[in-house]
Amino acid sequence: MSRKGKALALELSGAGNSPPRFLLVRLGMTGQFTVAPSEAPLEPHTHVRITLDGGREELRFRDTRRFGRLRSCSREELEKVLGGLGPDAQLMTEAQFLAAMRGRHGAIKSWLMNQNLLAGLGNIYADEALFRAGIHPLAQPGRVSSAKAVRLYQSVRKVLERAVRHGGTTFSDYLDAEGRPGEFLKMLRVYQRTGKPCPRCRAAIRRVVIAGRSSHFCPRCQPPPRVKAKMRGPRPAAA
Repeated sequence: MSRKGKALALELSGAGNSPPRFLLVRLGMTGQFTVAPSEAPLEPHTHVRITLDGGREELRFRDTRRFGRLRSCSREELEKVLGGLGPDAQLMTEAQFLAAMRGRHGAIKSWLMNQNLLAGLGNIYADEALFRAGIHPLAQPGRVSSAKAVRLYQSVRKVLERAVRHGGTTFSDYLDAEGRPGEFLKMLRVYQRTGKPCPRCRAAIRRVVIAGRSSHFCPRCQPPPRVKAKMRGPRPAAA
């Protein structure tokens, strides 16, 4: 198995002398893989079953909300898909990160989540990284100071490292491949904490909607920039 950003690739043995195929997977919001005995009862929302060598176990894909996607592809097709993604957020260098920010004028929250520019960050970890870096979600990437840009790079790496180490974030039904919930929920500082006190300064956490996604921030630790990114669509909902 390999990964780039949120895209997973499972290499499958080809039949006979044929080249290997790849199962390209995007888990979406609620997709999950588990390994189970082949005779075990199916859990609700199990959509795909893959028999493993020997036939005694299966790799099963469950997805409550059906946002996940699975696609069988050749190596060339896989490389084309992965090539369209930005650098992996856990692997990119500081220089790559700073170069990707340069000249960008939209909201930095949207930039962090654009998989074609930076692969691997979702809504939760973008909010947490911005809080750690002290950057407002409506700041423009190209206007962020060099010091804060470096701090954001370090924050992205730190948040992802800790989230992976603690098994991800479980709000309702997320489980890892061994059926265990993620423990990072206990460490969230701003995400879905609207109205609660900031863990640093005790100011009330606020919420705005940016490009249709909720963004959570501390108005004191993440002061608004002198020039905010222009909002698109409906006006932001503030807590």
